[in-house]
Amino acid sequence: MAPTMLPVLNDAPRSRQPLPMSREEMDRRGWDAADVVLVTGDAYVDHPAFAMGILGRILEAAGYRVAILAQPDWKSADPWKTFGRPRLFFGVSAGNMDSMINHYTANKKVRNDDAYSPGGKIGLRPDRATMPYCQRAREAFPGVPVIAGGVEASLRRLAHYDYWSDTVKRSIVLDSKADLVVFGMGEQSIVEIARRLAGGETVRDLRNMRGVAYALGAKETPPEHAITLPTYEEVKTDKKLFAKATRIIHQETNPLNAKTLVQYHDRQAIVATPPSLPISQEDMDRIYGLPYTRQPHPKYGAERIPAFETVKDSVTIMRGCFGGCTFCSITAHQGRIIQSRSQTSILTELKTMADTPGFKGIVSDIGGPTANMYQMRCTKPEVEARCKRLSCVHPKICKLLGTDHGPLVELMKESREVPGIRKVLVASGIRTDLAQRSPEYMEQLATHHVGGHLKVAPEHADPEVLQRMKKPNIDDFGTFAKAFEEASVKGGKPKQYLVPYFIASHPGSDLNAMIDLALFLKRNGYRPDQVQDFIPAPFDIATCMYHTGIDPFTGEEVLVAKGLNDRKMQRALMQFFKPENYFLVRDALQKAGRHDLIGSGCDCLIPANPPREALRARMEKANQSLGEGKYVHQIERDGTPRPSSGGYRPGRKSAQRRPGKKGGK
Repeated sequence: MAPTMLPVLNDAPRSRQPLPMSREEMDRRGWDAADVVLVTGDAYVDHPAFAMGILGRILEAAGYRVAILAQPDWKSADPWKTFGRPRLFFGVSAGNMDSMINHYTANKKVRNDDAYSPGGKIGLRPDRATMPYCQRAREAFPGVPVIAGGVEASLRRLAHYDYWSDTVKRSIVLDSKADLVVFGMGEQSIVEIARRLAGGETVRDLRNMRGVAYALGAKETPPEHAITLPTYEEVKTDKKLFAKATRIIHQETNPLNAKTLVQYHDRQAIVATPPSLPISQEDMDRIYGLPYTRQPHPKYGAERIPAFETVKDSVTIMRGCFGGCTFCSITAHQGRIIQSRSQTSILTELKTMADTPGFKGIVSDIGGPTANMYQMRCTKPEVEARCKRLSCVHPKICKLLGTDHGPLVELMKESREVPGIRKVLVASGIRTDLAQRSPEYMEQLATHHVGGHLKVAPEHADPEVLQRMKKPNIDDFGTFAKAFEEASVKGGKPKQYLVPYFIASHPGSDLNAMIDLALFLKRNGYRPDQVQDFIPAPFDIATCMYHTGIDPFTGEEVLVAKGLNDRKMQRALMQFFKPENYFLVRDALQKAGRHDLIGSGCDCLIPANPPREALRARMEKANQSLGEGKYVHQIERDGTPRPSSGGYRPGRKSAQRRPGKKGGK
């Protein structure tokens, strides 16, 4: 089955100006109304690394008037009236991330900054932003279709486990009251929706689209030949049925053979159609060739948007990932079929960047979800069309997978020849098992595309944990590290090094597994500056394991670290060398019965007596109780705390206050 094509874009005027964010900007364009108002929880950045940048430009290129409502104050519907009544629909997204992951750490504490907000300010979007945004849109202009999309809506389209409330929640279709939820990448869908609504069709007529979820009325009949999942009420109370639903959902994610899914919530059914088909290379080229300013909207002035600063000089060459890591949402959102741009399109973007005033000649990244999957596809389309394998590389690389790095190597060479480009770096993740299949790629990478260090993600050292993650054995990382070192020496850069990333508290990981990881780090001389705690994102397979304690594909029981102290100990073990972690590491080693690792032996992780710095750190921590426990609902839009209202707090079991001394029992 061939990739789909976007509808032919017309010759509508295309401006290098950003899309309007105010009524004044809209009036200057001579518009009496907008066709589509895109609502987002992120600051508006007109750059192809940002969803609203792409969706706004693709609609503009199709001839529609598009306005952007970025980070509106959700406390009233007034901001939704800024541009008047949209002619076609509101398009709503929480932003480039699920808003709860954006707001809270793995320990459910408020993050100190928001990378997608001007100045990194927190508090500029609500928790579970899709829901209030949709409700305000409906309140502002009743009758205007409300279409929800983005990562948050995609991952919550069916009943799902919500880590922050520790409950199974209903489909976001019901709780947001959106007319339609678009899941996955939205370029095809949003243009089709606009054209069909403009042609006189209703939202109900759009139910035959791919990649959408919607609610049936109580008396409506589900589509024929659909797969019926365990109901919301069943998955909420029965963890085995939650695991069963997760297994079925993920088995139906290949767009070439997926079936429609139906899940009842009481008497009302949620229908999710098969995912959208992958888009063609021609369409990828058209999408990334639109006239982006590659800048935040001018309204932000000198305020920097951290996420933009990270990617402003990067180039996306592909999308999708066939790795199938159980803790990652990329495959669920972008699909496992790789969709790549042409070399000509990528080099054209590099030339445009080189001619941009202020560009310093360094491309910060040339990659995608995985840097070295460019133009890799199944070599047997007829097999790909019926395959339900969740990973093309685990437990071993499929013999039918095309792993030729040749097109990527050629692209890397050509990118360095673009006038005005001094350096092209690779900052996206590297799939180490694939990279080792191409010595030429390793040489090109180490010699020309690494700025001193290369980030890679082996994620763990324990075989069982890696199996649960669908990641290669730690020996693979060892052979990659050796090959990278040899390639660096050969390329005249012997001081280059790897920065490995690991995850603590992933399902299957206990204290013994983390102690083994700490020993691996010590023996190999790695001292990670940053560590990652496992966060159960909605929809992910690893999240199912966390919630149920069951591997949904094997039915095996999985050990899960849920206690806050256990999670803190696992995290501390990855940075056993830091004085402030001394007491947590000691507690972990004693709990695991590993007293042999306390002392002065070669493998010992900590000394027998706490260093002075550890004692000082413990004292300072004890004095830092003031200000803790704040949540996003307690943050004003200027980022300053406000008094607790007693409202929703993540993890709180009840919405009611406990009785106090006055009037309490």
